[in-house]
Amino acid sequence: MHYIDHLSKDKKLKKIIEQHGPFKLTKRKNIQLHLCGSIMSQQLSTKVADVIHKRFLALFDTTTPTPEQILSIPFDKLRAIGLSNAKTNYVHNVAKFAMEKGIDHKHLSKLSNDEVINYLTEIKGVGRWTTEMLLMFTLGREDVFAVDDLGIQNAMIKLYKLDRTNKKEFKENLFKISEKWSPYRTYACLHLWHWKDNKPVS
Repeated sequence: MHYIDHLSKDKKLKKIIEQHGPFKLTKRKNIQLHLCGSIMSQQLSTKVADVIHKRFLALFDTTTPTPEQILSIPFDKLRAIGLSNAKTNYVHNVAKFAMEKGIDHKHLSKLSNDEVINYLTEIKGVGRWTTEMLLMFTLGREDVFAVDDLGIQNAMIKLYKLDRTNKKEFKENLFKISEKWSPYRTYACLHLWHWKDNKPVS
């Protein structure tokens, strides 16, 4: 794979890259649906998130509901599948935003990673981490570094013997190391997650 030679210049990362084969990124359709899925899975185990997501899709006659269809589901019905009040509001927020401003490939493909983050974090309930996961796993962007992801942080602490006592310094160190991986930081994250066995739900 094209990224392996570049990332292998980092000798510590090279060791974990050799442990499992190359990764491929895929671009997925129906971005707003994946964004709703990410919100539903926040702070939940993969198992519970899967159950709620299945219940959500069961509310529709299709596996790819439109923003209009999502908004037509009453609040109480969404609460009944296991969503909190806040998450129910956030799912509706995503659907409203998709209808008013658009969350489709055509629009987002013209934006840089930072522009996508700024655009989507306007939606109440969508934070930077959620948008970074969307950039990686739905839009297939190759150069995303999820600095606030606990799995990435823990893996880098172990691999590079980092200290997180001083949060500001710790974050600066993470960015400094990741700069060497650019323009393939997403793949570095994938290898770190798999090495620590804590890949996020996408």
